[in-house]
Amino acid sequence: MGTLTYDSTTTVDIDDRDLAHLQLVIVGKLRRKECFLFTWENAPAAGGTTSIWMHPAANLTLSFSESSRQLRINRAWVEELAVSANSARGLLLTPEPADDDGSR
Repeated sequence: MGTLTYDSTTTVDIDDRDLAHLQLVIVGKLRRKECFLFTWENAPAAGGTTSIWMHPAANLTLSFSESSRQLRINRAWVEELAVSANSARGLLLTPEPADDDGSR
């Protein structure tokens, strides 16, 4: 289980695999100096959702419990996440779809 920490005030636990895919989308947008909303569902005990406004000047830390280099990237999922990041609703962490070869 990895973590995403935003501006030292908001920390969320995110599965390493999910975090690796989010990292590709988030870093890509921030490199292009694009701001966007990122929303995720809170842990069941807390309920609800949390949203943060991502912008290039924000302090962002992505920590992985395992090496993210060992994870196989699902390009279809990265594209799906990127489309949501470019929408009015912003980036939503959605379940991983089957990859081009039918695997996950």
